[in-house]
Amino acid sequence: MDHNKTKAFFEGRELHAYNLFGAHVNHNSVDFSVYAPNAQWVSVIGTCNDWDEDAGKMQKDDQGIWTLNVQGAKAGDHYKYRVCQKDGTIVDKMDPYAFYSELRPNTASIVSDLTKKKWTDKKWLAQRNKGFDRPVNIYEMHIGSWKIKEGLDEDEFMHYGDIVDDLIAHCKKHNFTHVEVMPLCEYPFDGSWGYQCTGYFSSTSRFGTNQELMDFVDKMHANNIGVIMDFVPVHFVKDNYALANFDGTHLYEYEKDSDANSEWGTCYFDLWKESVRSFLMSAANFWIDVYHFDGLRMDAISNAIYWHGNKNNGRNDGACDFMKRMNFMLNDEWQGKIMLIAEDSTDFPNVTKSTFDDGLDFDYKWDMGWMNDTLNYLKKDPIYRQWHHYDVTFSMAYFYSEKFMLTFSHDEVVHGKATIVDKMWGSYEDKFAQARALYTYMYTHPGKKLNFMGNEIGQLREWDEKKSCDWFLLEYPMHDAFEHFIIDLGQMYVDNDAFWKHDYDGESFQWIDADNTGQNMFSYIRRGEKKDFVIVLNFSTNGYTHQQFGVPEKGLYKEIINTQWAKYNGNRKDNDAQHCRAVRLPRNNQPFMIEINVPPLGAVVFEVEK
Repeated sequence: MDHNKTKAFFEGRELHAYNLFGAHVNHNSVDFSVYAPNAQWVSVIGTCNDWDEDAGKMQKDDQGIWTLNVQGAKAGDHYKYRVCQKDGTIVDKMDPYAFYSELRPNTASIVSDLTKKKWTDKKWLAQRNKGFDRPVNIYEMHIGSWKIKEGLDEDEFMHYGDIVDDLIAHCKKHNFTHVEVMPLCEYPFDGSWGYQCTGYFSSTSRFGTNQELMDFVDKMHANNIGVIMDFVPVHFVKDNYALANFDGTHLYEYEKDSDANSEWGTCYFDLWKESVRSFLMSAANFWIDVYHFDGLRMDAISNAIYWHGNKNNGRNDGACDFMKRMNFMLNDEWQGKIMLIAEDSTDFPNVTKSTFDDGLDFDYKWDMGWMNDTLNYLKKDPIYRQWHHYDVTFSMAYFYSEKFMLTFSHDEVVHGKATIVDKMWGSYEDKFAQARALYTYMYTHPGKKLNFMGNEIGQLREWDEKKSCDWFLLEYPMHDAFEHFIIDLGQMYVDNDAFWKHDYDGESFQWIDADNTGQNMFSYIRRGEKKDFVIVLNFSTNGYTHQQFGVPEKGLYKEIINTQWAKYNGNRKDNDAQHCRAVRLPRNNQPFMIEINVPPLGAVVFEVEK
């Protein structure tokens, strides 16, 4: 292999290593290439040579790269690399750069031609951006368990084409602007949901072919829906056929076992190694380049920032440098039109600041603090909430330090944590009343939004990757009404720039009263270019009549959301909207005042025309 072509790879700045390594189809042959510098010998074995190691012996160059052209090999052939490791142990390994793989428990790589006959999303790609000044309402989902047809065997899965039309209709109905799919890299254990990967360039065979995935993304784009993928750049599985101890040395993982072994039973990538950096940067770029994904949500970033994710262990400077380089180069490659999202639960500073400001250069960071504080507050009996009032207001004390995204993700509805609705205090009716108020808070709080599938119908059973969402719940009035509410709330969000255009510059949010602990009440203003909104949240079981609030301007205030309206199965008997005109009477450090009724365990949203 030409040294000039691999120079960037060994310098840790290659975004297209998938063009250098792997199995590439020619007219009548396939070129195989793998990096295994410490192997004694490597052979291509597969259906193209009857799995004969002698027929597939590869040639090694002085950079440690093994290559072979196999005449007669073609797309669809199964293959592995038989590696004689440094100590003489012989193992069969998957191709680290394979584009497709067998369905577990089988482990062979599959030669794949990634040429798509024709993409139709040129216009979409040209107009997409990071969404800072646009509505971003993300629907997180697991492809295999969103809607499962009856009669599927255990080793059968829903494919992209089986769900795409229904998914598009669902997103449009609920005003979701993007879909975020859980990892689609190949992985051996269904229960890991893709977060313990083997094939970083291999789209999982569970849900369809490479072409079917491309068609899925293309069709979503044709309907103006962005597609984001979960990506796992921190750790990988230890299975012997995959990356671990690849050539008999720690080629991908840290040298020291104490650094390499993760708390998940996986191996941490050695993010100090330049070849590993090029591998992962190329893997990230691959999904954007080949499959046209609009962004990546990076998993477990806390465990890259700090050794083993523990601040007390110190900062992992090499991993931080890797993230800076990866994000900078991806943004340069795609002219800043893709979203790079960090799942980080630490208070590490400048995650979403530019590398020029010593930041990690992510575009968004999940606001895990907001999620935890808010849900913990709403689990409590309302009698005790007055002593935890600032769990709700605290998020705005730090919000502008990063570009935060508000999330109720899959992590919050599994492993005994209870679903979002079920976390709420009280009776069945009380839970739904508070969940409606909670979502009003979420959609009117600054920051982009993400919800996991099932949240929109008030699912009460925790998510199980083997089972479909409980769509039958929509036959019950409370769940049907809750979905109706989420649809209306999403419509209000996307239609009004007050809720998204100036999320991160502080212009559009102001507290009216953040300190009403005695009534468990919160009130604030969201400002837009055409309309302003007043939001009141009441997490008390008491309703309040003739409650007075300060407002910044005169005019007619019209109620557009009341979470206790009858149509949402609330405790109101009607859907009549309140109207009130502001009077010049100072309240809450505002020059005007409105007087409204506030429902118990509820929320109201008022709009005022400028």
